[in-house]
Amino acid sequence: MDDKVEELKRSGSPGYLLTEDDLYLFNQGRHFRLYQKLGSHAGSLDGVAGVFFAVWAPDAEAVYVMGDFNSWRKNDIALKPVASSGIWEVFVPGASSGDHYKYHVASRFRGYKADKADPFAFFAEESPQTASIVWDLSYDWKDQEWLGAGGRRNAADSPVAVYEVHIGSWIRKVEDGARPLTYLELAEKLPSYVKDSGFTHVEFLPVMEHPFYGSWGYQTTGYFAPTSRYGSPQDFMRLIDCLHGEGIGVILDWVPSHFPSDEYGLGYFDGTHLYEHADPRKGIHPDWNSLIFNYSRNEVRSFLISSALFWMDLYHADGIRVDAVASMLYLDYSRKEGEWIPNEYGGRENLEAISLLRTLNEEIYKDYPHALTIAEESTSWPMVSRPTYVGGLGFGLKWDMGWMHDTLFYFARDPVHRKYHHRSLTFRMLYAFHENFLLPLSHDEVVHGKGSLLGKMPGDEWQRFANLRLMFGYMYAQPGKKLLFMGMEFGQAREWNHEESLEWHLLESPYHSGVRRWVCDLNRLYRGEKILHECEFQPSCFEWVDCSDSVQSVLSLLRKGKGDGEVVLGVFNFTPVPRYGYRIGVPRSGAWKEILNSDAADYGGSGVGNLGAVMSEAVSCHGRDQSISLTLPPLGAVFLKSGSLL
Repeated sequence: MDDKVEELKRSGSPGYLLTEDDLYLFNQGRHFRLYQKLGSHAGSLDGVAGVFFAVWAPDAEAVYVMGDFNSWRKNDIALKPVASSGIWEVFVPGASSGDHYKYHVASRFRGYKADKADPFAFFAEESPQTASIVWDLSYDWKDQEWLGAGGRRNAADSPVAVYEVHIGSWIRKVEDGARPLTYLELAEKLPSYVKDSGFTHVEFLPVMEHPFYGSWGYQTTGYFAPTSRYGSPQDFMRLIDCLHGEGIGVILDWVPSHFPSDEYGLGYFDGTHLYEHADPRKGIHPDWNSLIFNYSRNEVRSFLISSALFWMDLYHADGIRVDAVASMLYLDYSRKEGEWIPNEYGGRENLEAISLLRTLNEEIYKDYPHALTIAEESTSWPMVSRPTYVGGLGFGLKWDMGWMHDTLFYFARDPVHRKYHHRSLTFRMLYAFHENFLLPLSHDEVVHGKGSLLGKMPGDEWQRFANLRLMFGYMYAQPGKKLLFMGMEFGQAREWNHEESLEWHLLESPYHSGVRRWVCDLNRLYRGEKILHECEFQPSCFEWVDCSDSVQSVLSLLRKGKGDGEVVLGVFNFTPVPRYGYRIGVPRSGAWKEILNSDAADYGGSGVGNLGAVMSEAVSCHGRDQSISLTLPPLGAVFLKSGSLL
């Protein structure tokens, strides 16, 4: 076989699977399908079955592959360099799909040697084992109807209500040692639950392989492998396939901001700082003591963008949520004076990371124009969700972290004090249309001693649940896409614990089941009323009726569509005191139908409302000739709709 390999080399091919164009694009940072060439690929050479292995290790003196196919002998099968690309490769006859393997890397420097997992592996041993696995990713997809929809479900004028899920703790099998569900078990339960709840998308906390379960996937080692904790790659494909079958989009959390320093992983891969930046002022993340990618290195750029596209190409993901974007953008992120290096212009902006993010979004939207790329960006960096050709970062959506902080701050106040914090709810509208925002109530708000959303609400039991329903109602009235973390939809009582199942037994309680019904109906309203989603990134879709009634802690607003047709009125009473005869100026005469009321008995409320509808009167109010007199329920959100013109 060695003779045949050498003959192939002499024939002019620079590698078994690699072409000269591959090598050029890789070294230029423009190869965005690297997973097709690097890593392990079962195939045949001159009629002999085996596996092609290729790995990037430019400062290695020697690289070997070891595994099930050679009884794990470290120095038995040597890889050979491919030209001057830094890539090493070999064809191993007799190796096959399912074989476990690692690379033994011997560096040119300081005698460094290490056994490394494959950065491009499609599958890995279940933690705490760390070997890579040769794997065939073929799968018979059944989601042609979903793909054929042309991505309308992800469009800017379509409803996007995201259900954020951590796979390991959504439901656990109590009868089997309280273990997490597998991908296949989840495929039997999650799609129908999400559909019944009215959500449009699921967002999975990172499923990419990670050594420490308690990191929730945010310490990634396998950027091309779904974690084996819950099953095989095809099992995960099946889960996505089933979600698509129920009309549910899939967003994957993706972490290009940092990676763990485990010896078998990417860190110090060939005895040098290959993937990470060599200077700790740019290469060590101060918050997580992890390693930061060297975004200026062309091959690293190819690696990261190839990873993002891989999940769309092979797993049919509808989009990615990019974690910790702010930590990528700022060279001084979480660093004190003297602990960071300015850019070439003396500024704090990470120019290489900015370039990477722009290229990432350009490449995704070039091939997937209806995809969702979502930035978790917590600062006021401008134009995160604006096109790159006007100077933006090119994301489709940005998390509105300011809205989340202000809203939770406000709702944690005792209602008697809320009149002093009225601005916390109204401030958002000064910037609400600067970006394409998604409103997140995510996992980050219910961990690390923060308690549950329900636990943040003040008052007695009834008031806590009323406050929670009110907050969700106000959230859905605001322009912007929506996201709720699992368990919030039924008022999980305790803080999220990744080692335990959600508290599903709480649905036996009328209060908790009432919250679930309320969220279902909010999703139904949001999806069913075009007014609430068709132009929510445009100022014309929103209008305050009265944002100044801080004394009574009441807000009223209008949501409008593209034409002059129907409007939806939202009125919110943030105190436990019912308001009778509360007058609101309206732009339409005639009947105003109460379409949702968070205080309805079905939701666990007290049943205070407007008997289904109210009629407008020729009484001037809020600068309008017509007005309605409403009963505002305690700690209640009321939605009304009119379709008749004045």
